[in-house]
Amino acid sequence: MKLTIFTSMTNPEDRMDPYKEALSCYEDFADEVITVGQDWPEEFSFEYIGTTFQEGFDKSNSDWVIRMDIDNFFHERDILKIRKVLQKHKDKPAIVFPKFQIFTPDRYDIKAKMCIAYNKKQFPNIKLNGGGDLCLPTINGMILDQSNVPNENIPIWNYDSIFKTKTIISKDRARFARAWKSCFGDWGDRGGGTENEAFDAWFEMITDRYKKHTLKLNLSDHPKYIAKSIASLTKDQFGYNAFGLKDSTTRKFSDYVKNYKNYLLL
Repeated sequence: MKLTIFTSMTNPEDRMDPYKEALSCYEDFADEVITVGQDWPEEFSFEYIGTTFQEGFDKSNSDWVIRMDIDNFFHERDILKIRKVLQKHKDKPAIVFPKFQIFTPDRYDIKAKMCIAYNKKQFPNIKLNGGGDLCLPTINGMILDQSNVPNENIPIWNYDSIFKTKTIISKDRARFARAWKSCFGDWGDRGGGTENEAFDAWFEMITDRYKKHTLKLNLSDHPKYIAKSIASLTKDQFGYNAFGLKDSTTRKFSDYVKNYKNYLLL
């Protein structure tokens, strides 16, 4: 059984994406690693995301294909587990994994379940065109998610924006806000097309989400690929203290209970 991991990235050094660390991780797990999106335009419409993901799937030459955002990692201890679950579900179209969302390296939230592993050998007609973002996996128009494909408790470690500065985040969020407006005709929850509007909307969302980051981490808990970079975070990077949220956030007891229950299920 062969495995491809594909990812998308555009100007990763300018955007301060952990692409070297991520590619090192993917190369340990997969027989083939493919990158797409290198020519992503500055201004685009939101459906371009799914089109780019589809390009990655179509270029993959393995039995199983895993789509990873460039800030997503697997832990090295799960290399054999991944292979086992792919073999276990060789007759299923896809597999769902939980996501550890990390804003600061000392804590996380088990935020969502992500359908990112696709059985291309048995289901080559999978399309990445579904859901509100037009990039979720579908077969014959049916979205593949946690309700209809196997769920496995192998976490995706997500380091969204952790290495980015406010300037980079503001510019990026504004681009994606304009892309959303171009596709859907409104700003949704993305604030607006200027950098200040987009950043403020993002930070409001992050402030709410960080309250739910109740599970603790030590530096040694992180995947080996990313640990050194995390230890070198500087004050201008979001992951250093989440732009002040690390010291100002208060959390509800109910959030601790909920996440602890989710942790016990892993």
